[in-house]
Amino acid sequence: MKNLGQMLKQAQEMQERMATIQAELEQHEVQGSAGGGMVIVTLNGKGDLRGLRMDPSLLAPSEAEVLEDLIKAAHADAKAKAARDSQEKMQSLTAGLPLPPGFKLPF
Repeated sequence: MKNLGQMLKQAQEMQERMATIQAELEQHEVQGSAGGGMVIVTLNGKGDLRGLRMDPSLLAPSEAEVLEDLIKAAHADAKAKAARDSQEKMQSLTAGLPLPPGFKLPF
């Protein structure tokens, strides 16, 4: 039973650390860019859109399709960075835990 009590304590500590990490991710911001910085998308660590900046030259009607593509590319860039940051934080949370191969958190 001693091991069970210790496991429950570790689980509670991990849950507390996970809540802290989730709060940090919500505040953490990443930027993705496209077109050599002509479009910049800012997301928080959870993937929520926080900002969008565009070079004014892209606002011409003839540039609409290019602008759409650049926004999608900048968003994808920012989302990949946010996912990488999130994964790194979660890996630090589970460091030292004997998790089975392929097991990922959060559940």
